[in-house]
Amino acid sequence: MDEKLYRELGQLTKDKTIWKQNIPYVASLLKNQSPKITAKAMWLLGEMGLIYPQEIAPYTKEIASFIVSENDLLRERTANALGRIGRADYKLVAPYFKELFILAGDKSSNVRLSFIWASENIATNTPTVYEDCLPIFAELLNDENERVRIEAPEMFRVLGKRTPELVRPYLEKLEYIATHNEVSVVRIHAKGAIRAILSKTIKEPDAKTQNKQVR
Repeated sequence: MDEKLYRELGQLTKDKTIWKQNIPYVASLLKNQSPKITAKAMWLLGEMGLIYPQEIAPYTKEIASFIVSENDLLRERTANALGRIGRADYKLVAPYFKELFILAGDKSSNVRLSFIWASENIATNTPTVYEDCLPIFAELLNDENERVRIEAPEMFRVLGKRTPELVRPYLEKLEYIATHNEVSVVRIHAKGAIRAILSKTIKEPDAKTQNKQVR
């Protein structure tokens, strides 16, 4: 039964034309299913929420309830889903925003990775909500897991493109990582974050100058 339902959800994932009408059905699979099915449903609800956030709104509380699940995969998927929904409409995930940070210190590296990925999604359109949260991401730059360390600089790149003043205090740390980290992809991502922060910083005075000239 699980395999048949899993394949059905896989087919539904591919056909975006019928997503909207199937949101209630997919949401119903958050209850009384195996972790595999619940996780698949949660992933799909996140993708649906990126396109149809208001239709997903009635289910965000239930999705967020998995933040404290004992199952690693379900905690991973709740981060994925809330990230996509929050990218489309931050207000829908705002009630669970602080709770989401529980996952930053999760025992599972996959969950910590998904937390960063979710944060990048939310920060894409609502970067300022992370103003007081940067020390947590700075800690993740030194995570014991390589995949987490690879992804962590990307949060600084996303914020650097939008609100460089928030992440400018971490330039020195990023520069050290870009020069000394033993993993090439970590160095590359750190350099990308630095470029994003500095390019935005350099362009801002030019824009102000142009405004003065127009006046």
